[in-house]
Amino acid sequence: MRRLLLLVCALVWVDTLLYSALTPLLPHFEETLDLSKTWVGVLVAAYAAGALVGGLPGGAAAARLGARRAVLVGLALMGLSSLAFGFVDGFWPLAGARFLQGVGSGFTWAGAFAWLLAATPGSRRGEVIGTAMGAAVFGALLGPVLGGAAALIGRDVVFTLLAALAVVLAVWTLRLEPVPPEMPSLAAMRRALRDNLFLGGLVLMALPSFLFGVLSTLAPLHLAAAGWGAAGIAAVWLVSAGVETVISPVAGRVLDRRGVLLPIQLALAISVPISIGLAVGPRPLAYVPLIVLAGGAYGALFTPAFALIAEGAERSRLAQGMAFGLMNAAWAIGALVGPAAGGAVAAASGDVVPYVVSAGLCAAALAGVRRARQRTAARAVPSDLAG
Repeated sequence: MRRLLLLVCALVWVDTLLYSALTPLLPHFEETLDLSKTWVGVLVAAYAAGALVGGLPGGAAAARLGARRAVLVGLALMGLSSLAFGFVDGFWPLAGARFLQGVGSGFTWAGAFAWLLAATPGSRRGEVIGTAMGAAVFGALLGPVLGGAAALIGRDVVFTLLAALAVVLAVWTLRLEPVPPEMPSLAAMRRALRDNLFLGGLVLMALPSFLFGVLSTLAPLHLAAAGWGAAGIAAVWLVSAGVETVISPVAGRVLDRRGVLLPIQLALAISVPISIGLAVGPRPLAYVPLIVLAGGAYGALFTPAFALIAEGAERSRLAQGMAFGLMNAAWAIGALVGPAAGGAVAAASGDVVPYVVSAGLCAAALAGVRRARQRTAARAVPSDLAG
């Protein structure tokens, strides 16, 4: 299982690296393509739109064809889209390349996590998911460093290397033993969509993707307006990456030992004041630490979301490939709405409103989780959903 976990970590690391590599390039595209914040948000959201389109087909492929084949399809799309993004110019060609990257991620994630969970004992699920999510969020937060390198040495060089890395990962994927395909069932999907655990996991997956979408759209432009270049912006995300890489596995171990609700409540409680602090739009001396803290708090929500989705799928007898296909769609909705709506609202009224909305969503989610915990305690049902 260790080799498979390493592969899954590498797959999601590279995938999220591609997603967030755009961050330090946004000020450049804003200037050279004469984009408003609305259109900057659309460019960021194009990836999520692709993930939304590819989510369910990716899940179906993982269930019917097998997890390994779904991963290979995703890697093929990743390689082609990386080459395209490195060489095309103009808003719509760049947005099209981002969209194709997102479609590929729908296949890669569904296949990778269905494969991983099939090989993981239930008692270690939280830790294993947390490790993989640490790699994913590290990629998401390290991606701006890659974007900074692309700004310095050229998009063509950096994204050609990423396309070559997709080939290496495909060879690695072929060397591991596949798991048998699962048979998707519409009845099981209906059961899952009525299951509170599964639905809660989908909502919890959409929330941090929304939060990151707002942050990754507005924060680079705020720093650029304060005189920061691509290298400085990339460095901020690199520090945040280190923080989140440590937090995700810890959150997974806490989930295994204390149940899923505790890490959710802690992350949400911290996210509310951080989002309000970002809304104030302070000088970089205060704004940069808030970005780093936001990366840790927002990212800590992904691991319990995965655990809820996996548990709900098992209770509903839904194929894990289909479960993670639905998960990709939920993530994509948040990642699509966050940058697109956040950029549009910020263009019309400033950055305050999108961040205040982020804080309000975290507060509402925290209240909902606390009510769920009280109901669980009243029924005297243990909350350890991961074991």
